[in-house]
Amino acid sequence: MVSKSSIRIPELLAPAGNMERLEAAFRFGADAVYVGATSMSLRNFADNFTYDDLKIACDYAHSLNKKVYLTVNAFAKDDDIKKLPEIFEAAKNAYVDALIVNDPGVIFSAKQLIPHIPLHLSTQANTLNSQSALFWYEQGIRRIITARELSLEQVSYMRKVLPSDLELEIFVHGAMCISYSGRCLLSNYLCGRDSNKGECAQPCRWSYELRERGKDGEYLTIEQDKLGTHILNSRDLKLIEYLPEVINSGVASIKIEGRMKSVYYVAAVVNAYRMALDYYVECMSKGVKYELPDEIHQELFKVSHRPYTTGFAFGDPKENGQMTHTSKYISDYDIVANVLEYDSDTKTALIRQRNRFFVGDTLEILSPQDINRKIIVKSIVTQEGESIDNAPHPNQILTINCEEPVKPGDILRKARL
Repeated sequence: MVSKSSIRIPELLAPAGNMERLEAAFRFGADAVYVGATSMSLRNFADNFTYDDLKIACDYAHSLNKKVYLTVNAFAKDDDIKKLPEIFEAAKNAYVDALIVNDPGVIFSAKQLIPHIPLHLSTQANTLNSQSALFWYEQGIRRIITARELSLEQVSYMRKVLPSDLELEIFVHGAMCISYSGRCLLSNYLCGRDSNKGECAQPCRWSYELRERGKDGEYLTIEQDKLGTHILNSRDLKLIEYLPEVINSGVASIKIEGRMKSVYYVAAVVNAYRMALDYYVECMSKGVKYELPDEIHQELFKVSHRPYTTGFAFGDPKENGQMTHTSKYISDYDIVANVLEYDSDTKTALIRQRNRFFVGDTLEILSPQDINRKIIVKSIVTQEGESIDNAPHPNQILTINCEEPVKPGDILRKARL
């Protein structure tokens, strides 16, 4: 038998596009979150955090003994470099736990202006080998988010030959970019929106038509087979069933993609990985083989997703990497409400409605490390005391029967018919 406290598992790092998602990430088990400010972030269309919000977020995280990493990883021109003192001052005042960076100029400025804040090197820097990692280590980097094109075996080798105080982090879940480590110009060229400054229009998800020029100069369409024409569309990454291999690679942190994702997505995915990590610890402490319980695995199919892949984790993904017949998300479940309060005497829950539901619907309860409970809606009552048979208005405050106990922050969802 092995004591649980002696079993090393990596940090679980979650995306937080705004304060609501940050709170959900921590509530459902994240150890740390990564956030963007209002500039120099690769997700400029996320809500992001004002400098005042950033301070509030860090105070909240630190009260829970959790961490906040600030992304400053957009490709920087001189006009962007001029913004850095203001961003760094906000980071210092908020007591962020690290900056995620990729540009040598940003790194140089950070070392001058805020040398006490650790620097994590973004996956955008596409670090592919140990010599590159050592170079960045000598520049002051203390964690490298490795290129997504590396296998777990290659990451494991890097871990063995690098200094012990240089941490490695990998992505384990979420949307994948078709380009090399996210370096893409399609959006710039087709839409005038700079993907390397957080404005990507995702043209890789569009349907394309292949043509060839005929002998008489006319263009002929090359007919597609049943695979269709979404030739640049990547599947989503999922490594939850391979956590032993991930953990054995020696990484310090495993990262979930998705600062543009919904609060439901963040809660459900973080919850699944938290439960899987805790189950791994349970297995190791008892000396039994880790086999992911299906009920945990199925949680990742209840969020909006594209078909899954293991990416480059076990080598070249080949045909398993692309989804060429469509770029649509698979969405089999909807969040219908957030729980605000629970009355154990009347067995009712005060909720904020998020999507329409009806009396008679079966709702699943999503609670931290708790995914197996359901209720049948028998009554819906407005704040004015009116009984209604469905809830059509977004953000309406309602009371419903709830025989199963719930807590503020729990999520109610239902399967699509």
